[in-house]
Amino acid sequence: MIDLREYVADLHIHIGRTRLGAAVKITAAPSLTISSIIQYAVLTKGVDLIGVIDCHVKEVILELEEKIENGEAFPLEGGGIQFPGVTLLLGTELELLDENCKGPVHVLAYMPTIEKMKEFSEWLAKRMTNPNLSSQRIYENAKAVQLKVRELGGLFIPAHVFTPFKSLYGKGVTSSLTEVLDPKLIDAIELGLSSDTNMADQIEELHAYPYLTNSDAHSLEKIAREYQMVKMKQPSFQEFRLALQKKQGRKISSNFGLNPLLGKYYRTICAKCSKQIEGKECSNCQSSKIVKGVFERLLELRSSDGKETNRPPYIHQVPLQFIPKLGKQTLKKLRDRFGTDMNIIHSVPIEDLLQVVSKPVAEAIIGAREGTLSINAGGGGVYGKVAPRK
Repeated sequence: MIDLREYVADLHIHIGRTRLGAAVKITAAPSLTISSIIQYAVLTKGVDLIGVIDCHVKEVILELEEKIENGEAFPLEGGGIQFPGVTLLLGTELELLDENCKGPVHVLAYMPTIEKMKEFSEWLAKRMTNPNLSSQRIYENAKAVQLKVRELGGLFIPAHVFTPFKSLYGKGVTSSLTEVLDPKLIDAIELGLSSDTNMADQIEELHAYPYLTNSDAHSLEKIAREYQMVKMKQPSFQEFRLALQKKQGRKISSNFGLNPLLGKYYRTICAKCSKQIEGKECSNCQSSKIVKGVFERLLELRSSDGKETNRPPYIHQVPLQFIPKLGKQTLKKLRDRFGTDMNIIHSVPIEDLLQVVSKPVAEAIIGAREGTLSINAGGGGVYGKVAPRK
């Protein structure tokens, strides 16, 4: 009998700067380095498996190799790099825009080993203007990229697939992923912050794939704002692959994601005056320039009335940073007292929370846990907000 347990996994975390200060993800915080990501994931967030998706950068590869040589980490037989308390999967985010794409599409690729990532990095460098930056456009046919990932034993996953910018369904295709990608070479679908399982399952062609809920963290605090619980023998690349394939008892057992109302692109917004609108023109300023929301885009794409029956539960989560009146100092007190965010969000009883925070804050944390908070929807690049409790 194989001993399996559940692990917390967030597989979309950016690097802001290398250890020498060179920019990697320009829009990410400089504090996002390999070392700080590892430390924050373990000590503050309580994550077991992280995907760092800028590992194609040569300086990042060199740093990981040095950490292994220095005994700070070691490569796992099943793929991935083991640090004390957390496993790192080597990933990269790419931007596709070939002759079949209607607009740019972001995708994630994960490799089992540093050697495979180095080989992929060299392949990318011949097809990319600046291989030392994150999320760069690759000048290659999308299906050729898929084939290369498969050839190297990697995983290919379209990223935040419904956001209005740089995503598969937001800009990349008219109605079907087959316009751009080979459906047989997709290992999973990353939903993004403004959608959930029920929303995504309105598209019948997605019923064939497991869903991932990742943070797309551009700062340390945003690590694990979305994540999944994955049932595996240990957190490693091959075990994660088995979980995606639902083989040998491995599986994604639950998805934890923002209530889609909290997402930046849930509803359609007027690009000129930022008012939420319905239809093609703003009633407030009569502008026809809009940022189409995920909710409205899915109404256009809808092809199924039913949810794929074997889905794990999708549990709406409100990160602690969204809780009204929970400031940085109070959050520090909570972490000093109760440890990781995973513990605070899911486990600490209200009577214990009340020893550290005010009654409205404690009740809001429990309300987030129980799914009873009132939320004002976001859109147009602005996050939704939890309505203050009266």
